[in-house]
Amino acid sequence: MIDKQSPIPIYYQLEQYMKEKIEKGEWQPGEMIPSERELAEMYDISRMTVRQAVNNLVNDGYLIRRRGKGTFVAAQKIEQPLKGLTSFSEDMRARGMEPGTIVLSFEMVPASEKLAEGLGVTEGDDLYEVRRLRLADGLPMALETLYIPVNLVPGLTRDVVSGSVYEFIEKEKGMIIGSAVQTLEASVARKVEAEHLKMKEGAPVLLLERRTHLVDGRPLEVVKSVYRGDRYKFMIEMKRGGS
Repeated sequence: MIDKQSPIPIYYQLEQYMKEKIEKGEWQPGEMIPSERELAEMYDISRMTVRQAVNNLVNDGYLIRRRGKGTFVAAQKIEQPLKGLTSFSEDMRARGMEPGTIVLSFEMVPASEKLAEGLGVTEGDDLYEVRRLRLADGLPMALETLYIPVNLVPGLTRDVVSGSVYEFIEKEKGMIIGSAVQTLEASVARKVEAEHLKMKEGAPVLLLERRTHLVDGRPLEVVKSVYRGDRYKFMIEMKRGGS
């Protein structure tokens, strides 16, 4: 497995071998891997070399260290293609996972100048402001804040937002959701975000902002979400012009 005569660095060979075991399911999420000493003895290499391979896999989100316990296989990241407009619940079900929601707050607030512009309403108009913790198989994935004009979707309740808002809008209100513009950027978790997402303050997160419109062009929602960087990744399919 380790070819010491190869021009490929030994730490990289070990790193790829361990990554393969994780991706093939030979090492399962939550399983503790052999210690650095055991790996060094197993492959007759230095502990420093093992440590470099393990550090790289930790940084890439394949492994996670637990102080005083050891190093474990991290939960696999959920991949979401950035094409097509789907709800969080639809994304999770498509991956065979059970979506869940904890409603942290549900209230009406006056539209700020920025939100009024984004939602096509007058500043001061009533908006639903909903803060939700989104779960996949019971694990926290994202902290979400959404704004919807009250006069556009009357009857929205705390019970409704504890499930799929898109489903309610399309099936109960008969509206057709048409398109959205979404931005994505990297950041780090602030204290409150870290507490809700069960991660360390300063850990990497993904910030998303989505502005959704109905098929007739009316603005429907502005959603701001904070996703765990160690459990979520986004995939973009690109084609070169003219191909």
